[in-house]
Amino acid sequence: MTAAAPAEVPDAVEPPVQRRGSGRTKHTTKITVYVSDEELLALEQARLSLRASHGLGVDRGRVVREAIAIVLDDLETHGDASLLVRRLREQ
Repeated sequence: MTAAAPAEVPDAVEPPVQRRGSGRTKHTTKITVYVSDEELLALEQARLSLRASHGLGVDRGRVVREAIAIVLDDLETHGDASLLVRRLREQ
């Protein structure tokens, strides 16, 4: 009687690493983005809400970097079905 060869265990599929905003680090690259008064007000209100309701004292740049990371992750994961693609197609 021969011993059966051990069954091969497939490599575990690792979920993609979630992209994160760069946080509080010194940034060496700068871009300028123009926003409407309403968009700036909404960004500032989000920043204040993060402080008041969640205890997170962050600046607008950090909020924007996190938002970019979230949108890019969604695009990479969902492609055509991503929120970014769907919203850009609506325009």
